Amino acid sequence: MTVDSTPTLVVRYFAAARAAAGVPEETVPGGGSLDQLAGELVDRHGERLATVLKMASFLVDGVTWHDRQAPLPVGATVDVLPPFAGG
Repeated sequence: MTVDSTPTLVVRYFAAARAAAGVPEETVPGGGSLDQLAGELVDRHGERLATVLKMASFLVDGVTWHDRQAPLPVGATVDVLPPFAGG
């Protein structure tokens, strides 16, 4: 039996990000930065998601992530949170 040891991330989409991606969540290759992840997601889902990602906030394992160049922790969950109206 072969075990896949490729590092991965779980990306969860909310509100407009979910609509743009067309899925509520997905698993993607890990090991990069938030900017690299965003590029991968745009490659998968297109310019509609790119527009949302430009305005979105990101949580990594529940913590706001501001450094778009810092490596993301392997196995992390990344939440994509577009701006919400109201509140």
